[in-house]
Amino acid sequence: MSGHSKWDTIRHKKGAQDAKRGKLFSKLIKEITVAAKMGGGDEESNPRLRTAVLKAKGANMPKDNIDRAIKKGTGELGGDDFVELSYEGYGPNGVAILVDTLTDNKNRTAADVRSIFSKNGGNLGENGCVSYLFNRKGIITLDAETYSEDQILEVALDAGAEDVATEGESIEVTTTPEDFETVLNALEAAGVAYSVAEVSRVPETTVALDDDGTRKALRLIELLDDHDDVQEVATNLDIPDDFDPDG
Repeated sequence: MSGHSKWDTIRHKKGAQDAKRGKLFSKLIKEITVAAKMGGGDEESNPRLRTAVLKAKGANMPKDNIDRAIKKGTGELGGDDFVELSYEGYGPNGVAILVDTLTDNKNRTAADVRSIFSKNGGNLGENGCVSYLFNRKGIITLDAETYSEDQILEVALDAGAEDVATEGESIEVTTTPEDFETVLNALEAAGVAYSVAEVSRVPETTVALDDDGTRKALRLIELLDDHDDVQEVATNLDIPDDFDPDG
């Protein structure tokens, strides 16, 4: 299984265990707020906002929360001023890690991210040291026990998807960022329910480690992902289908 897909599955299963999902909602609210601030509160004319709202709806965020976040971004309600920052570095055994953040305190976030890297076998690098290894893609994940790849293939490809592949327990539909919403709408119109739908960074190639190295790298990745200011962690770590993160 691709590193992105397996890490994505682990991350979302972990998130689903949190009944309140407060941390996830907080991160989604930040993204919606920034998207509305940068491009306005009209989803029709603001693609980034549309994508953020789709992701929030996929996480079952209440509509009132979404509306308040948009109003904070447009200035109708007071709110913090967030700045986008990215950090690039390496985990154990040279695994590439790219961290996207939204923060209201650049010094705090930089210090925290550096500390997490250094205390868990990683190190920060210069801007550009690993970002070239990743491309932005639309990723729509479906339950392979509910749907077959053939069921999804025709609808997705006709709508402009780049690829449809079965990855372990999931079917993963890959799109360009531009075609993401069109493909998602086509699947929804066909009555297909998705478990994850987001635009994220996907590695061009992946790196495989032994089980011990994989667990160490995942520990670093999970600690970064748990940080309140971190919106996305991308990695080129290849995680096998039969890998047990709890070991």
